[in-house]
Amino acid sequence: MNNITIGQYIPGDSWLHRLDPRIKMLSLVVLLVGTFIIPISTSWGPIASMGAIFIGMLILTASAGIPIKKMVNGLKPIVFLLTFTFFIQLFFITDGNLLVSFDFSLSLTSVGAMIALIVFYNWSKKYVKFRILYFLFIVLALFAVQYALPYLSFYTYQLDVYDQGLMRAGFIFIRITNVIIMTSLLTFTTMTTDLNYAIESLLKPLKWIKVPVDVIAMMLSLTLRYIPTLLEETEKIMKAQASRGVDFKESKFKDKVVQIISLLIPVFVISFKRAEDLGNAMEVRGYVIGAKRTKIDQYHIGFKDIMSLITVILFLGAIITVRILG
Repeated sequence: MNNITIGQYIPGDSWLHRLDPRIKMLSLVVLLVGTFIIPISTSWGPIASMGAIFIGMLILTASAGIPIKKMVNGLKPIVFLLTFTFFIQLFFITDGNLLVSFDFSLSLTSVGAMIALIVFYNWSKKYVKFRILYFLFIVLALFAVQYALPYLSFYTYQLDVYDQGLMRAGFIFIRITNVIIMTSLLTFTTMTTDLNYAIESLLKPLKWIKVPVDVIAMMLSLTLRYIPTLLEETEKIMKAQASRGVDFKESKFKDKVVQIISLLIPVFVISFKRAEDLGNAMEVRGYVIGAKRTKIDQYHIGFKDIMSLITVILFLGAIITVRILG
């Protein structure tokens, strides 16, 4: 549960924390647009651009005082997706120069070795500190046993690794990583109340067509705010059930289904109770849907905010220019 970092705020006094929330959210949109405008290509230009964005995100993370370990934890839930996407590109992209070719076999010996590796991984991963690297090592080991144990084979296939396939796989890997880091930086350095204000302010033109912008902004901010809270409650319930003998990791599949159901029921009860308490608290404090409200904090766009926005706009302009010029 601690690996899910979305919605978590890390207090700090860095320049990124002090930026106007409207500028931060608008800059995030511009950066995301720029990231996806860069075409998926095997040429060095787009790959260098994506690598430069990755280095820039790491510099922003360090300058904001966000621990790199915290950012890496946010990538753990998508490690499987990143690994799967990487190998899909290697298998299906056959353009360019052939770098290396492997002949793999599914045999009685290799299948048995793979089953043993998977069982060993599920048993040993709780004792390993760097689980991401350990997972990648096991994936490589699964392919290695298919290559080294062809005895009693019943199916064979070939993996041809081309230079363009490898570059394309790396490009997509870095792009997904950049998107996760960008969105995590926003929630790490911005409180939910500030996010609420930023969303409401940026969507204010939609009020002209009778869109309830303030309600939408409140719903989004409350959703982000209660993600870490519900995860914390879920973790407490899991520990309470584990103290009563429930094992969520080593049980059989049938038992895990029952355990998940027994976990979801109290989570739903707690979420409804918290929603009711929140509604009562907002009503007591005079919150009325659609009514005009004042704000305790007044935000003012300063020189640093303007320079930050100009920087990301120039970044987007440069990417568009390079894309048009080919």
